[in-house]
Amino acid sequence: MEKIKKKILIVGGTGFIGYYLAKECLEKKWKVVSFSKHPPKKKRYLPKVKYLTGDLFIKNNLKLLNKSFNYVVNLGGYVDHKNKKKTFNSHYVGCKNLSNFFVKKNIEAFVQMGSSGEYGALRSAHKETAFCRPMSIYNQAKFLATKHLLNLHKEKKFPATILRLYQAYGPRQDINRFIPIVIDACLKNEKFPCSDGNQFRDFIHVRDVVKAILKSLAIKKAKGEIINIGSGKPQKIKSIIHYLQYKIKGGYPQFGKLKLRREETLKIYPNINKAKKILRWNQKIKFSKGLMETLRYYKKNFG
Repeated sequence: MEKIKKKILIVGGTGFIGYYLAKECLEKKWKVVSFSKHPPKKKRYLPKVKYLTGDLFIKNNLKLLNKSFNYVVNLGGYVDHKNKKKTFNSHYVGCKNLSNFFVKKNIEAFVQMGSSGEYGALRSAHKETAFCRPMSIYNQAKFLATKHLLNLHKEKKFPATILRLYQAYGPRQDINRFIPIVIDACLKNEKFPCSDGNQFRDFIHVRDVVKAILKSLAIKKAKGEIINIGSGKPQKIKSIIHYLQYKIKGGYPQFGKLKLRREETLKIYPNINKAKKILRWNQKIKFSKGLMETLRYYKKNFG
């Protein structure tokens, strides 16, 4: 007798993490449906994925999702946070619309991608039990989405898990994030503005992120929980820039040209004991190895 295929909806399946998650699910022989505002870029197109386009903020668009799914993963939302209204609508109202749509659909799991910024200016290592004071519109929207999902779980047993993500990186990321920006500038041997580089940030490889998502879908104890996803080992920004400069033999960082945002703190990293305990998950790809893999990708495709 043929095994029934699992079916997953990936909101934001055309994005960086969405691409890797969709790829992994296809390898598991699952049926994969992506729902995003735009069709996938060529570098992230997967022939066996069903791509739907729409906006979570527009409730009528959700009719496109009126099929049965085992799992829903929400990676959607505006990447550019300059437009505060669109940022709030996509990351909070969109999540609220999506979860309310699926609350009576009998899904097995709903994973929401949260943000380390939900902790605000709290001192690291961040613990999930901390009282959050998010500062930017983006992180406030993420925090409201977290609270909404926890209430849905409490009141209606909605199988939601919130993964608070730190800095994801890896091949195929758009050149609008720290590591790709530095690599691109160094490959072009250009000057590029940056902060003084004295802050520490936590980086986690995209394939490790995908492993955490998949474990969250399968483990019952993860439902109704907030779980930090990061390495727990922060890296100094200036050291990463110097290392990439050295490896590429190019680039002129202009340290101090960019000022830290008001809500930024110098050292940001998570306590990941909960991920280890509930998900039996830990970072597998060391940062040094992942960074070199990422560099090789950009050298091959953009160098």
